[in-house]
Amino acid sequence: MQIETGTIVEGKVTGITDFGAFVELESGKSGMVHISEIASDYVKDIREHLKIGQQVKCKVLSISPEGKISLSIRKASDEDKQDSRRSADRQKPAARNSNPKVWQGRKPSAPEGGKQSFEDMMAHFKQVSDDKMSDLKRADSKRGGMGYSRRGKN
Repeated sequence: MQIETGTIVEGKVTGITDFGAFVELESGKSGMVHISEIASDYVKDIREHLKIGQQVKCKVLSISPEGKISLSIRKASDEDKQDSRRSADRQKPAARNSNPKVWQGRKPSAPEGGKQSFEDMMAHFKQVSDDKMSDLKRADSKRGGMGYSRRGKN
């Protein structure tokens, strides 16, 4: 079997170091999986994820001119997940949502289904905002002026 960049290959873990794992491929060649390519999450200790003699699926990331093969277990498993999602999507029919949930902008006093213009919505927002600010100022004056101030003066 010819090994090419991007193909998924199977192999057996033959060695584990602090920076990665060595995998003997079916073709008899060896490749290395860097610690960052072992799992999707953070890998502190490779030995928690891999054991010597374990069969693994790897994606060939690159092949150097010297013949060094760079492998990724993480990307091979990501492709498997994507393939299973694609096949599941093909099996079930796509449900079309005829009524997408879109905000319609209604006045609180408007009858159901009555729409507001942008200016009406802004006027309502300004009124609510002004009411809240006056409530804050009133509470601030009751506490002796040590609370929230719009101008940053305390």
